Amino acid sequence: MKWPVSLLALLALAGCATSEPNPPAASTAPATTAPANRQILAATAHPMATEAALAVLRRGGSAVDAAIAAQAMLSLVEPQSSGLGGGAFMTYFSAKDGRVTVYNGRETAPMGASPRMFLGADGKPINRGAAMTGGIATGVPGVVRMLKLAHDEQGKLPWNSLFADAERAADQGFPVSPRLGRFAQGGRYAQASQPDVVAYFTKPDGSRYQTGDTLKNPAYADFLRRLASQGPDALYAGRTAAAIVAKTTSGSLPGTMTLKDIAAYRPIKAEPLCGPYRMILVCVPPPPSSGVGLLQLLAILERTDIAGRGPADPQSWYLFAEASRVMYADRDAWVGDVADVPVKGLLDPAYVASRAALIGPRAGPPPAAGTPPGATAPKRDATVEPGGTSHFVIVDTWGNAVSMTTTVESIFGSGRMVDGFFLNNQMTDFSFIPEGPNAVGPGKRPRSSMTPAILLDGKGHLAGAIGSPGGNSILAYVGKATLGALGWKLPMADAIALPNIVARGPNFNAEADKFAPGVVDGLFARGIDVRGASGEESGLHGFLVTPNGYVGGADPRRDGNSVTEAVQ
Repeated sequence: MKWPVSLLALLALAGCATSEPNPPAASTAPATTAPANRQILAATAHPMATEAALAVLRRGGSAVDAAIAAQAMLSLVEPQSSGLGGGAFMTYFSAKDGRVTVYNGRETAPMGASPRMFLGADGKPINRGAAMTGGIATGVPGVVRMLKLAHDEQGKLPWNSLFADAERAADQGFPVSPRLGRFAQGGRYAQASQPDVVAYFTKPDGSRYQTGDTLKNPAYADFLRRLASQGPDALYAGRTAAAIVAKTTSGSLPGTMTLKDIAAYRPIKAEPLCGPYRMILVCVPPPPSSGVGLLQLLAILERTDIAGRGPADPQSWYLFAEASRVMYADRDAWVGDVADVPVKGLLDPAYVASRAALIGPRAGPPPAAGTPPGATAPKRDATVEPGGTSHFVIVDTWGNAVSMTTTVESIFGSGRMVDGFFLNNQMTDFSFIPEGPNAVGPGKRPRSSMTPAILLDGKGHLAGAIGSPGGNSILAYVGKATLGALGWKLPMADAIALPNIVARGPNFNAEADKFAPGVVDGLFARGIDVRGASGEESGLHGFLVTPNGYVGGADPRRDGNSVTEAVQ
């Protein structure tokens, strides 16, 4: 989307009733910077993926070229979170014309899928743990064809030149990172006992791989060689496609995926949804992504005085929590892969004002979903979205930028492996009841909380990017970091490191030990009793454009890093 001159007036109107933010605090988390002219940046969840992206950028590759190299490496070194057997959303900024484009690589349901597929003979939802590891759990992978579409339009280097680093690491071995080592040891997640997970992470002597051990994956190296030479057909046709069908239609709770389903997969190119926050335009993917939820959350916060308070004030976190609960109520009721998502209504200024007015002086019962303009009545939803996702941001030497969130859904996806990569269990991101916008349907894409964002200034220039993994917590994680960076004017790294609080329905999950003194007690006095964080921790990565160049940040909760380099 190319932004008109009237954007300046829109941003000015959005910011005129807000308070001035607090001054920036001293940096306390990893950050990098470089001169504003001739520079590159990559921030990913693993240093080897960051380096793979930078290596492509150094030899003249585009941000999309580097994203392909990063994803290929993440599939190897961070397989618990994303991989070539999963899906992704990419939000892309073109410096040449100022356009923002969304590439939707979300997985699709096989044509044999039905709205009642997660119900047992008694008409009740089946056990979730069993569903997540069953053949029924896997949707048609989308990330590879999505990356090829983006490469066809935005790439500069040949496709077959982008996989060498990941291929070499798979052949020669790579050190197991602390986070991967933790999951490789097994745990309470359902995939820990799956045969493919056990086999992959067990040494010849019967012990499990640990942090620092060297792990090889020759099957994945072989697949990457075929992917480089054959293109996406290496996955969507031939022996790998046949192996995916065999793996998903056998064993427990077999699915219905066919070779025809795999061959028919097509990514979607879409216009972004964009909304103003603190004089910056935030651009995110449309449904079935939940980007509209992030925009609504930010719009609600604009109608409070939160930006003038800062992270040490308990009222700030109270306002954020209550705004989050309102947003999640609406998101859960309205967003899915359906034609009638009331996007305009959810962002209508009068409707947003009415939702912001629900925030009183003290937390009460969970807010109900509203009925935005153009909608009928809220729908029932029974979606449970676990985490198993990664996010990265990349800027090339021309100033083109990628913000990409990528996933296999839960930890190691379904726990079933083909050709050295794990298959997603994205079908369990659908609602388990056959009603509402996120009900299962043939060819549908499950609702996603992934919301990779590109930030633009009032002139339509790149201002930054942000995103996170975390399942349904993604909206709270990205909202928190966006508030910190744009509302409180913190360096991106410090905004990322702020405590997480996820308020949805009756639950208030938070990193209580990370708040400033007095915040937890202040929340309790306002009716919020915070509990320990649940689900997947954040993995925020982002950057801001500053007078001194790109300043990036990597989430200290994960293994990743952010690197900015000057290019000669």
